[in-house]
Amino acid sequence: MLKLNNIVDKSSIKKPKRVGRGIGSGKGKTSGAGHKGQKSRSGVSIKGFEGGQMPLHRRLPKRGFKNPFRKEFSIVNLIDIDKAINSKKLNPSKEIAKAELLKAGLIRKNSLGIKLLANGKLSHSITIKVNKASKKAADNISKNKGKLILEIAKEKIIQQDKKPKKKEK
Repeated sequence: MLKLNNIVDKSSIKKPKRVGRGIGSGKGKTSGAGHKGQKSRSGVSIKGFEGGQMPLHRRLPKRGFKNPFRKEFSIVNLIDIDKAINSKKLNPSKEIAKAELLKAGLIRKNSLGIKLLANGKLSHSITIKVNKASKKAADNISKNKGKLILEIAKEKIIQQDKKPKKKEK
């Protein structure tokens, strides 16, 4: 039973120490930051600084590289197509191509091509047009009496270091 003699402060509700409120508070003048120097200034924490010791991010070796010629494909799994068909976003009787997958929200607009993977099971007979497909995905589609059409991905031509053509007068 709660009585006045057994009331205890909740330890998690602890008021923060007020700094810079006069010398009598014990945290006046420099507010516990000491005199001068980098750590006494505002915005002090320098990420990754270890007091002059070589920081961890510089001690560890570099690895790998970013391939500027990589071809990035949007990945679509069989389970995603099945869910889209069940939720009436895709029509299994029509051919499923990039435009239909885009409309159903399964891929993004700026992808180079579409790769079909065999995650999950497909319970519908479909005709799908993609750029790449895994062997299992192709087997699963043919097992359901569907049709897989592979088309060549059209690479985006990026013109670098070329000035735009001047308009003719």
